[in-house]
Amino acid sequence: MKKAFFTIFIALIMIQLSLNGYCQKPGDEQDRILVAAESIFKAMKKKDYPKIWALLTNASKSIIVDDVVKEESKSGGKYSREAVHNDFKAGSGLAAVYWSNYLAVFNPDIVLERSKWQMGKVAGGKAVIIITYHKADRPAELQVFKEDGTWKVGLEETFRPSRR
Repeated sequence: MKKAFFTIFIALIMIQLSLNGYCQKPGDEQDRILVAAESIFKAMKKKDYPKIWALLTNASKSIIVDDVVKEESKSGGKYSREAVHNDFKAGSGLAAVYWSNYLAVFNPDIVLERSKWQMGKVAGGKAVIIITYHKADRPAELQVFKEDGTWKVGLEETFRPSRR
């Protein structure tokens, strides 16, 4: 009788800890990382520009805004960083043009349907997802970062050519 009581007591404690978030399965954090990454490619497929923007890291957003402001100024445009950022947040104006051009050369189905995903290293608020397209020589290492408690995709951190 004491053994059964003890087993039930331990089970109830584990359930309570689990409900309070103290006892998570090891895969929970990896699941959140993978969902964040998959979500951005699904948003690209749906051409949901505001959602793409919401899923990007602050660094990626900053790089994209800087690039758009720089290119627009070359052609005589006088857009402020704030105006460009607001366009991207709303998914309109310059953002719609940017993402339309981006998706003209990048097919998210390649990542979603024709590639193998594997979790790489997760440490210190940074994660790597190894994405291997069946026709590629090398896999891509998608960088995902935890910002304000949420995993965000480092699109520019991953795919932007390094400038030396």
